[in-house]
This record gives sequence, structure tokens and C-alpha cells, in this order.
Amino acid sequence: MTDKRDAKPADPMAGIHWDLDKSISYSQYLQLDKVLDAQRPLSGQHDEMLFIVMHQASELWMMLCLHELGATRAQICANDLEPAFKMLARVARIQTQLNQSWDVLSTMTPADYTKFRDSLGQSSGFQSWQYRLLEFVLGNKEPRLIEVHARDRQAYSLLKRELASPSLYDESIRLLARRGFDIPAECTERDWTQPYRPHPAVEAAWLAVYRDSTGHWDLYELAEKLVDLEYQLQQWRFAHLKTVERIIGFKRGTGGSSGVGYLEHVLKKGFFPELISLRTSI
Repeated sequence: MTDKRDAKPADPMAGIHWDLDKSISYSQYLQLDKVLDAQRPLSGQHDEMLFIVMHQASELWMMLCLHELGATRAQICANDLEPAFKMLARVARIQTQLNQSWDVLSTMTPADYTKFRDSLGQSSGFQSWQYRLLEFVLGNKEPRLIEVHARDRQAYSLLKRELASPSLYDESIRLLARRGFDIPAECTERDWTQPYRPHPAVEAAWLAVYRDSTGHWDLYELAEKLVDLEYQLQQWRFAHLKTVERIIGFKRGTGGSSGVGYLEHVLKKGFFPELISLRTSI
């Protein structure tokens, strides 16, 4: 007779067939042969490798941000906010990683960069379709900017679709309307291709949430997660600006942008305006 104290607990996964290749290696799973073969410096200059790796890593982090924010928006649409909180917190922490990447790049001096800058040709971070997609998801819509990506059919299609979709903040405002707040139709059904414009009714709704945070706890937490995300994004923008300023001064960007001037312009654009402005009234 078996002593029950010695019996092993039932395996909850027993009977499930795993159709996996048990011989798969770490390198194969991560496809490191492709990842680590994607660095192709053109100049032969030492610091070009730093430039390439930093920007490739940033694109990978942005890919994860888009993955998380797409799922966040779906949860908000489904009125299921708790899973969204972890996703938003994760994106904010990813932004911390992105912010720190500028610290690494800033170890490159102007002289170091000048040695390989011509190798970049007309390529520029301005051409990052993932960054543009990220801005669109968050609500910074500028229809004319997708034309830079017209030659990349897949990226262009994704950007056009996102341009015509409600942003993360648009869906948050629609959620306020579904919860009974007095949000006008011009805020919940509008031309999504256009940038969001602040509205007094939206600020009043968020202010009511903040004044009764206990009664509207999930909305209050959503708002604070969005504010944290905006803070981290603005930190990234500022660090970008100061790094560019430190390395190339006020020269034009390689892709023809105004460089620091453009980055200063972008820094003034917020994502969730009423969540900032309401603080004056609390």
C-alpha cells in the first residue's frame, strides 16, 4: 500500500503532446546565426559597429513595444484593463532600456562619428518605420510622414492601416464614454488619420476619475500608467536630442532632416494631453 505522503502530485501537463524538436539549441531557438550576422560595417572604422548594434537593438525593443501596445489596446477595447496594466508597465521599462542606449552611444566622439558618417549615405533614423508606427499607435499622427516609406510596401501598408485606426489614447477615451462619462461624439468618432486635439470634456472626465480614484480605480490606474509611459517616451526623445547635439552639433541629419531642430520640435509633442493638463486643477 502506498503512503499518501510519498505520492507525487498529479502533473497538470500530463497527457499533453508537445510537438517540439527536443534537440533545438539555444542558438537555434533565438536564430542567432541571423541576428549576429546582421552587423555589416561599411567603413572599416571601429565605432561603426557600436552605431549599428545600438540601432539594431533599439529596433528590437521597439518591436516589443509595438507587440505590447497592440495587445494593450485590444484589452482596453475589451474592457479588460488588468492585463493591460502589466503591458503598459513593461513598455515603460523597455523605454528605460532605450533611454540607456543613448548613454552607450554618447561614448562616441564627434571625430569618431565623422570617420564613418559618409558610409550611411541617405539613411537616417527618421526612416525607421517602427518608430513611426509607434508614434501612430500612441496618437502622434502625421499623414505626410508615411510617404518616406512608400517604397517599402509592407511597412507602408502597416503605417496606412495604423494611421486610419484609433490610437491607444483614442480607445482610452472611448472607454471613458462606455463607462458613462459625457464624452462628445467628435472625440469618439472622428477622422483617426488626424492628430488628436485636446477637448475640455475629456479633461473633465479624467479629472472626475482622479477626484474619485477609489470609485474609478481601474481607470485611475490606466491614466497613471499612460502618464508613466509618456514620461519615459519624453525622456527617450530628450536623450536622443542631447546625444545628437553632443555628436554632430547642429548639422543636418544624414537623411536631410534638420537634426537637432527637428528633435526639438518633436519634443514639444505630447501623447495624452488631458492627463497632464488636469493636474493644474486637482
